[in-house]
Amino acid sequence: MNQALTAALAGFASGLSLIVAIGAQNAFVLRQGIRRDAVLAVVGICALSDAVLIALGVGGVGAVVVAWPGVVRAVGVVGGLFLLGYGVLAARRVLRPGTGLRAADPAGGSRRRAVLTCLAMTWLNPHVYLDTVLLLGSLAAGHGALRWTFGLGAVLASLCWFTALGFGARLLARYLARPGAWRVLDGLVALTMLALGATLLAGS
Repeated sequence: MNQALTAALAGFASGLSLIVAIGAQNAFVLRQGIRRDAVLAVVGICALSDAVLIALGVGGVGAVVVAWPGVVRAVGVVGGLFLLGYGVLAARRVLRPGTGLRAADPAGGSRRRAVLTCLAMTWLNPHVYLDTVLLLGSLAAGHGALRWTFGLGAVLASLCWFTALGFGARLLARYLARPGAWRVLDGLVALTMLALGATLLAGS
């Protein structure tokens, strides 16, 4: 029992250390949480996607990622272009304020756009595969028969983080009621997306 708990805690700590790092996905979840726009769907997609990828890593699929570097590079190019495009849109919001907390976008269209963007943010980022499938998979293998317990801990870390980030972000809403504050947030999002997009293209 103690060994199982140790493996689960190790998985939780390892997963959290990789997920909490500032990135495109976290920046997007934060913005959706502050806007209170499709938060449940976005959090669900992020957590479920991580669960699938972590399970693949624990199951030994990491060897496939190593064996197919061309696929990882292709994902990097597509993901880099996507992030650059999203960064440009965020920069445009900075220059043309007015899409703040109460952006006038139909609920259905807004939710659909958020879901598609979240899927792209998650699955078009090669770092996601390297972190969850390869790195966490390798760490899990070190726990032998308890590797799935390690993986469960990592999945729980992902669920806790995205839930806290998505639903906790609304606490910042009152500080962002002014358009100027939203311009600062969108500026940070733009810089994050543009920097990550350029990094992905440079490394592909």
